[in-house]
Amino acid sequence: QEDVEGLLDSLLNGQFQLERRMMLKGSIFREMAVVKEDLALNEVVITRRETLRVLKFRIYVNGEYLSQYRADGMIAATPTGSTAYNLSAGGPIVEPTAEMIVITPICSHALNTSSIVLSAEDELVIEIGEGKHNTIEEACIAFDGSDTIPMVTGDRVIIRRSGAAAKIIKLNKVSFLETLRRKMKGK
Repeated sequence: QEDVEGLLDSLLNGQFQLERRMMLKGSIFREMAVVKEDLALNEVVITRRETLRVLKFRIYVNGEYLSQYRADGMIAATPTGSTAYNLSAGGPIVEPTAEMIVITPICSHALNTSSIVLSAEDELVIEIGEGKHNTIEEACIAFDGSDTIPMVTGDRVIIRRSGAAAKIIKLNKVSFLETLRRKMKGK
């Protein structure tokens, strides 16, 4: 590892790469009104709130119904976020400068539930379903792990690529694949 002074010298001398990373924009709707909008560099996560019950999620892509999941939560990750919570939940590792959206269920209560990879141009809608006996379920949503926003049955979040992008300064010459290779070897 280089020392801080060496890294600062590289930065001041223009010896760095600038990587552009896609971000997600999420708009939370209750009935027909927007409750909150936020951005995420890594992921948008919806999980159960204060109960140990499984949630029902309905997933739509570009206005078309895709599937229903019964799970502890759902993750919509960017390639940058693919190596964080998404990976822990069994999702794929994606090269960080790629542009796509990865949907991964958290502890799905069904067999053969895999992550789904969507185009960065797709619009994803995740709706909170009703509980057993048509009860109102409580969930919460977080953008990059920040403050949680409560959601209930019928609420939905529309997730799409943000018009904003993060710009990351890369000071070392180590490639993503080299870093991944080292981590996979446990070094």
